[in-house]
Amino acid sequence: MAEAVATTLDEGGTLIVEAGTGTGKTYAYLVPALSAGVRVIISTGTRHLQDQLYRQDLPVVRKALNVLARVALLKGRGNYLCAYRLQTAEESGRLSSREQVVELQRIRAWARRTRHGDIAEVADVPETSPIWLRVTSTVDNCLGQDCPRLADCFLAKARREALAADVLVINHHLFCADMAIKETGFAELLPGAAAFILDEAHQLPEIASHFFGKSLSGRQLGELARDTVVEQSRDAADFAVLRQRAEALEPAAAALRESLGLADRRAPWREVARLPLVRKAVGELSGALDRLREALKEAAQRGKGLENCHRRGEELAQRLAVLTGEDGGPENVRWFETRGRGFTLSLTPLDIAPTFRERMEGQQSAWIFTSATLAVGETFDHFAARLGLHDYEGLRLDSPFDFARNTLLYHPPELPDPGSPRHTIALVEASLPVLAASRGRAFLLFTSHRALREAAGLLAGRLDYPLLVQGERPKAALLREFRALGNAVLLGTASFWEGVDVRGEALSCVVIDRLPFAAPGDPVIQARIESIRQHGEDPFLSYQLPHAVIALKQGAGRLIRDVTDRGVLVLGDPRIVSKLYGRVFLDSLPPMPRTRNLERVRAFFAG
Repeated sequence: MAEAVATTLDEGGTLIVEAGTGTGKTYAYLVPALSAGVRVIISTGTRHLQDQLYRQDLPVVRKALNVLARVALLKGRGNYLCAYRLQTAEESGRLSSREQVVELQRIRAWARRTRHGDIAEVADVPETSPIWLRVTSTVDNCLGQDCPRLADCFLAKARREALAADVLVINHHLFCADMAIKETGFAELLPGAAAFILDEAHQLPEIASHFFGKSLSGRQLGELARDTVVEQSRDAADFAVLRQRAEALEPAAAALRESLGLADRRAPWREVARLPLVRKAVGELSGALDRLREALKEAAQRGKGLENCHRRGEELAQRLAVLTGEDGGPENVRWFETRGRGFTLSLTPLDIAPTFRERMEGQQSAWIFTSATLAVGETFDHFAARLGLHDYEGLRLDSPFDFARNTLLYHPPELPDPGSPRHTIALVEASLPVLAASRGRAFLLFTSHRALREAAGLLAGRLDYPLLVQGERPKAALLREFRALGNAVLLGTASFWEGVDVRGEALSCVVIDRLPFAAPGDPVIQARIESIRQHGEDPFLSYQLPHAVIALKQGAGRLIRDVTDRGVLVLGDPRIVSKLYGRVFLDSLPPMPRTRNLERVRAFFAG
């Protein structure tokens, strides 16, 4: 793999590499990247992996090679403290609880000593705390070059270091945000590079779809209202009408949320667009936003903060019109999501391949896409088509682990179809003797939160081992406890299917409840299926099946993480053996011995 990456860095072009767990793919691209003598940008899937790459892997390889290449880490703006917004949060005094007051004091104390302003450094303020929204910036509310605290800007400092770096580590959200901004003609966030290495590349198509679309959330409207009130009290205290109109925006947004129904859901916008209650709420929200824009236009000259609020108001009004208007175009799907008291309206392109390909060609760079899960069977056709990759070199490298000796794939017999209301009950009953044989030490991975909650209820009080359930505590805390206990059973959904690394005996069994086909009722999936059908293709074979194969490979990949690991993979979906397409899934998994005999599972763990 290192040789293939080095050749691509030297000669240009595009390389797609699937490298199984244990091949050392991180080192395989870092060695040529640090040796190439050109600027390389490395993007990975999450901030956690980004930190691991920058703080652990890069220093090891730099030291081994004894190279002086300058390296830098750059995250999205929401990961950096904003000195100006910290100041305004302190001055406004508009905090909703005593807890937030304490958290703000902790952030202020940290702000005096931090060098990088990376909020991940603050261990005693939860990353989910609402206070972070008050002291970090977004594209909408950043004042840019007009900020009075520009000299203290941690993001600006990080970007300067990024510009000077030979090897820059970013994440896919930042990479795709940069691609989308360049497409609109604004200045690019990232420096130009001779090469891009995209790790965990299987995530790119979905992330890029989000950034090449448009969205508007209740949170953005609420932030505009609150920021307007803060700036009004600072620079336009005599303009009471401005405050009144800002304070009227949040109730109007809340009314739209209420009109969309009390339940949490994702659905096409067309399902609700003509409902009288929704049309009325959209009209009232549009009117409230228009009245606020009029007042902000008048007040904008009084201060940079008010000028910024006026610009944001104009942009949000344009987005609201596009997202709730008559037609979003056949190449896009408009949809909404409600969760708790919040809502998001979105427009997502159904095919990002032409845009992505155009952005790639505009860079004139070498491109390397890598992950443990890119191929379906023997080919990269599905992945390449979704990103518009035509002329590429492909390389598949299997894991070096001894799956024949160290693993077993178990299909519990006589499980009902996943569509049956009895499926989760039957799966839990089939899993209990396996968990007894494995002495806990297991992940149970589910494709839905509903199934996870049902299984948690069924397992409560029936295990001799600690039971950890996603949602009861933050993901990182659950994983720490899982590793420390050494015999726990952890129940998780999507966020535990990938990017989770538990080595050793603590994880010796992975149970997957069903084949991870994307929910056909999801509005984006629904629209993609219909679009593929209209183009004369079979959406199941060309989209749904390959997508599910890659997802299953990710989940199965949690089991064996090191050369000494042993374990059993339990697939609780009878379609893997009863349907013809089950062979596609099996052929994409590592070469594990298979059984339907529980005694063989017990013998494996006893051996």
